[in-house]
Amino acid sequence: MTFTRSFIALVLVGIGMTVAAQDYPAKPIRLIVPFGPGGTTDILSRVLGERLGERFGQQVLIDNRPGAGGNIAAEITARAAPDGYTIFLGSMGTQSINISIYPKLAFDPLKDFAAISLVVNSANLLLVHPSIPANTVKQLIELAKAKPERFSYSTSGSGSFNHMSAELFSLMANIKMVHIPYKSGGQALTAVVSGEADVLFQTIPATLPFVEAKRLKPIAVCTLVRHPLFPKLPTANESGLPGFDISTWYGILAPAATPKAIVDKLNDALVQIIKNPATNKRLLELGVDPVTNTPEQFNALVRADLAKWAKVAKAANIKVN
Repeated sequence: MTFTRSFIALVLVGIGMTVAAQDYPAKPIRLIVPFGPGGTTDILSRVLGERLGERFGQQVLIDNRPGAGGNIAAEITARAAPDGYTIFLGSMGTQSINISIYPKLAFDPLKDFAAISLVVNSANLLLVHPSIPANTVKQLIELAKAKPERFSYSTSGSGSFNHMSAELFSLMANIKMVHIPYKSGGQALTAVVSGEADVLFQTIPATLPFVEAKRLKPIAVCTLVRHPLFPKLPTANESGLPGFDISTWYGILAPAATPKAIVDKLNDALVQIIKNPATNKRLLELGVDPVTNTPEQFNALVRADLAKWAKVAKAANIKVN
């Protein structure tokens, strides 16, 4: 009798979840963003939110929760009800880097989230101040080896993606550069433009105006393939540092235990949105590359990056209190 009741209860729960998924969404959806208004991430969230709202016939409310490298927003998402009405614009930082550099992280990037889909990928550039006599990765490495700790690199803070990128570069090249952390990506960029620092790893959207004005000198793309905006600029992989591959990605996630039917519905919606020519064009205008994948592929990417950045954090002894 007990077994029968338990079985019936499970069946009823399953039916309830299926009905809920069929009716989803029946009210506004909250999209939590780990950074403040005005930046590329915020603009991206509003583009996606608007398109999701149009597709579902429900408003998508943007909830900016900046701070602690994205950890505040991630924790809020992880603690939210797993009903599909709270989703998160997660990043390489929140899902793959932070667990290795924050000693007391209040969430698990794999166990506490249901991956839905990647939405964009942003290639990074390796840039130097125009006065630096290096035009290739090989030349920069040779200069840095000849003058240990002579060159400095700026970042948006300890544990940031540009910090981790520079440390991975230094480890693979067997060089030592001086880290100069700033409070924001804008300040880190300005530091190299002004000559206060020498080297910077940064996304294409943030640096493109300065490259075009010749106030920053790009010497490599940090992905394995060349970027269409810089067809003549070699990758680090092909010009002195085999295997060097860094890009900044963003994807949509939900709290763990969100019903699979809702995850699949969101995934399908995002895939169709990203494929839409108008949305595609808008994202390219922001300087990011539209991309989607399955929840399983998204989880595989997170796992691979977790292992990658854990090695960098350990080797460079990077911790954020």
